[in-house]
Amino acid sequence: MKRWKKTLLISFVVLAVIACVGPFLVPVPPLEETVTESELADPDSKFIEVNDVTIHYKEQGNGETTFILLHGFGASAFSWREVMDDFAARGRVIAYDRPAFGLTERPMPETWKTNPYSMDANIELLRGLMDALGIEKAVLVGNSAGGAVSVAFALRYPERMDALVLVDPGLGGGRGPQFPDWVLPLMRTPQARHIGPLLVRDIAVSGDETILRAWSDPSKVTDEIFEGYHKPLQANNWDRGLYELTFAPAHSELRPLLPNLKTPTFIIGGEDDLIIRPWYFEAIAPEIPGAQLVLLPNCGHVPQEECPDVFMQEIIQFLESVVE
Repeated sequence: MKRWKKTLLISFVVLAVIACVGPFLVPVPPLEETVTESELADPDSKFIEVNDVTIHYKEQGNGETTFILLHGFGASAFSWREVMDDFAARGRVIAYDRPAFGLTERPMPETWKTNPYSMDANIELLRGLMDALGIEKAVLVGNSAGGAVSVAFALRYPERMDALVLVDPGLGGGRGPQFPDWVLPLMRTPQARHIGPLLVRDIAVSGDETILRAWSDPSKVTDEIFEGYHKPLQANNWDRGLYELTFAPAHSELRPLLPNLKTPTFIIGGEDDLIIRPWYFEAIAPEIPGAQLVLLPNCGHVPQEECPDVFMQEIIQFLESVVE
């Protein structure tokens, strides 16, 4: 019996050593041909430091109404290119890249004071961005996971809101893929952080399939669109930033809080959304006081890209009733 216990103990120690040391033995080659975010900037790109993070954004127009556009998981300010001019015709419009995406800086754990990828950090970054740009109140337009950030912000800072537009919103936790609570501490270990980039680099291969699924008609996805979505994958540490986001502290479940929203709200989605099914939009709309819902035929998860004309027509009609 004693010998059996000794063997079991030795086996346990060996397995523990393998678990602790093994991941560090896995080679993680550095990304090739990546550059700084500023080197990838467009002629109309702007950068500003907010809460110790350098934010990339684009800005057009002026006027009393300010629109702030928040992209979804895996996207960037690029996803608003088809409607920037339309919003700018009605006021000031700002589209920015959330941390881990686009050309916004990707801070690493060894340098940050607080986790910049958490939902709380996203809320405070948006508030800080508004303060830095002299914006007292705004219409937030959030697509997919950007909708979660928009809702969380509206709940915390209702006095900073003019209106809320949720575009095919996902109100999970604002970070994209969700994992069981017991997994998150494991993902935060040095071992997991070492090999984590290998796990997320697959997005460079599988991401195109997700882009195609976001459209009702995949034939509309041009080479230019693929290039726009691929561009951030040339930025330094894009893989590590995305890994950090996947297990950053999320918001508590937002759906039970929807009845507390005090902001005029408009939900607009694609009838052919394959990423977040339209029945979800129909379910949450009655839970938001006074919310309006419109589903667009022949549109998928990103109607601002696939169906920009009818998308803007519906939003303008809503805004005329609550803001203008």
